[in-house]
Amino acid sequence: MASVIAGACVLGLSAEVKYVFYLIGDGMGMGHVNAAQYYNRMVLGAEEPILMMQFPVASQAWTYSASAPVTDSAAAGTALSTGNKTRNNMLGLAPDSVERYVSIARDLKDAGWGVGVLTSVAPDDATPAAFYAHQPARWMYYEIDKEAVASGYDFLGGASLRGVKGKDGKPNEVPAMIEDAGIKIAYGTEAASSLAGKVDRLWVLSPENVWGNSNDIGYTIDSIPGAMTLPSLAKVALDHVSAKSPERFFIMIEGGNIDHAAHANDPGGVIKEVLNFQDAIRVAYDFYLAHPDETLIVVTADHDTGGMAIGHPDHYGHVDLALIDTQRISKDHLSDYCRDLVKEGKTMTWEEMSDLLKAKLGFWTNVPLTDEQTTRLRAAFDRTFVARESNDEKGLYNTFNEFVTETFRIYNYWVGTDFISHNHTANPVPVFAVGKGAGKFTHVVNNTDIPRIIRSLTLGE
Repeated sequence: MASVIAGACVLGLSAEVKYVFYLIGDGMGMGHVNAAQYYNRMVLGAEEPILMMQFPVASQAWTYSASAPVTDSAAAGTALSTGNKTRNNMLGLAPDSVERYVSIARDLKDAGWGVGVLTSVAPDDATPAAFYAHQPARWMYYEIDKEAVASGYDFLGGASLRGVKGKDGKPNEVPAMIEDAGIKIAYGTEAASSLAGKVDRLWVLSPENVWGNSNDIGYTIDSIPGAMTLPSLAKVALDHVSAKSPERFFIMIEGGNIDHAAHANDPGGVIKEVLNFQDAIRVAYDFYLAHPDETLIVVTADHDTGGMAIGHPDHYGHVDLALIDTQRISKDHLSDYCRDLVKEGKTMTWEEMSDLLKAKLGFWTNVPLTDEQTTRLRAAFDRTFVARESNDEKGLYNTFNEFVTETFRIYNYWVGTDFISHNHTANPVPVFAVGKGAGKFTHVVNNTDIPRIIRSLTLGE
């Protein structure tokens, strides 16, 4: 009798959860969240914490994969989407590469729910792909894009599709598959807004020729004219999915650029991306306020990237987060600019580069470099642009020449931030929740627990 009552309670609860927003800050450890909150309080003067930190449930999750203490995004995405561990670099498959795991998005779509998946990076990147793909390697974009077409999901959004052309640069059969499936592709959220809810399946990609990096929609801190933003993409996704499936839907929103900025050890890039992610959370939260008894919002991360912290080991006690507002270029964008200079054989004088750093980072004005730092920076400039003997530093998403690396090493020193790595760490990640069933997340969880709890609240499984 007790088990029957318990089962009835679960089913009764699941029937009440009709709308699920699953927000994943890629690479967003507590250090990144705390940095954004310190900036929010100390620089913006906000009396209330950033939105996710106002949620009634705040916990943390372990992130290890089946193959290592430090996970990658594919294994972590698989854990967050299916409730099962797998090996690094694998998507939606068991460690034996044979068994296919089923994601919570797939389960809900098969049960008649509307489904949207979107990100500020490429929609065939590891985390979003984990919600629809089953591949032994995360970089199998051709196969991943074919699975995206076959998924039947109502909405997909992000930077660009990387599996639609062959090695010869010519379109393969994926574009024809997209057309045959009746999928409408809009380039940019302005173009997409007029289509939301009026077509069967809507995919939204970055406007063509707006941002030269197919891996992301552009950093918030770069203020790229015409670039999409994650909040605007989230709004279009909500408009479309809620129109197509007003009774029940599931939307996964990934703040992928948090991870990219953290890989670069770019403090301003990280903080502005976390705040941009918060604005996407606000889109979900406003919907929750209108449907508080039927909506669940869960915010977490796939892993920690960089081990970001407030406090620099070589500048004890010094923190000046106001300097974040002097940063007007991401480390990635500065690196691309400098690489193009070298690649195209263009010359730039030290005086011209100094003027650029003054304008884009506030060097020698708001950021008071010491004579020793200026000497180091000038030496790195000469090796990079004069002698062309730069000792480059290769990251996951970019390669940084010696001059750019030294520039941001100095910038972190004055801001008062530091990173322990350019890669992922095994640090636990935050879990925030609000809405119906949020109390199920109050304990420290494994990342595999999160989709399992969502299943219990929505499908009664």
